[in-house]
Amino acid sequence: MSGRVFHAPFVSTHPGFRLEAVVERHEKNAAQKYPDIISYDSADELIGDEELELIIVNTPNNTHFKLAKQALKAGKHVLIEKPAAANTTEIKELYDLGRSMNRHIMVFQNRRWDSDFLSVKDVIESGRLGELIEVQFRFDRYKPALSPKVFKETKTLAANGLVYDLGPHLIDQAISLFGRPLSFKKTTAIHRDDSEVADYFNFHLSYPHQFNVYLTSGLLIAHPLPSFVVHGTLGSYIKDRVDVQEAQLDSSLSPIDNKYGIEPAESEGKLVTIGLDNQKNTEYIASVKGDYIQLFEAVYHTIRNNALYPITEEHIAWQIELLQA
Repeated sequence: MSGRVFHAPFVSTHPGFRLEAVVERHEKNAAQKYPDIISYDSADELIGDEELELIIVNTPNNTHFKLAKQALKAGKHVLIEKPAAANTTEIKELYDLGRSMNRHIMVFQNRRWDSDFLSVKDVIESGRLGELIEVQFRFDRYKPALSPKVFKETKTLAANGLVYDLGPHLIDQAISLFGRPLSFKKTTAIHRDDSEVADYFNFHLSYPHQFNVYLTSGLLIAHPLPSFVVHGTLGSYIKDRVDVQEAQLDSSLSPIDNKYGIEPAESEGKLVTIGLDNQKNTEYIASVKGDYIQLFEAVYHTIRNNALYPITEEHIAWQIELLQA
């Protein structure tokens, strides 16, 4: 699903890339949409293709480190799906290897370009909320059944459970806005029947000036709360998670379609501010267009122009530190 939805549509439409090859171990479906694509039976064959400059690693979590390392050693640039690795030792080894091979390690944190998150970012950076007091980011789902993806549900496999599944999204969004916290507290729990891995988590991140950030996700949340709640000394902003890109891509809408990334009507964020007369003012703010192509634009310029990739090594190191705690 990751290759079909999150990668191939952008690699095939961005003018700086050519979608050349894919690994399909079982069913050969890619050629139905991409007739000229090479379909390899194994990762070894793909990584061994000397024409390829960039390898995208979007396999099960516990294989990311091994395959990214193999691709780097073969002289490839690497874009890795989150989580990039299971622990800080692995991620340091990957970045060190990338430097020694003069190749770039880039991590796929696409939700920096969600329409809803971009709206939150714009409001915070506008200063209209004043000095920030508290931020809550949530990713709520109701999925009581265990996932058929065994790597997510097996405690003996690295990078398992909800923490490593949705945690990277929430942590990256927080770090991209606020940087590294002064300290943090991590809470996890298991609530689903027969689950052996965490299906609930909360991170409490503490920042200077008594600013607190709470990141929460659970798989037994029947009525999701607002996904973004930001409180400041001058106001509050509340926004639901309504980015449409994943659903559009899954239904084969092209990322260059005019309708792509546009939130539906009546999904605006709610901004409440207090005026000089102590009156409460409420307005609804439409989100900017969501656009994952910006991540691939960043990948292109990192490889071709040696630009700084926006999801930096430090960002990923801090993220993995929280995940593995």
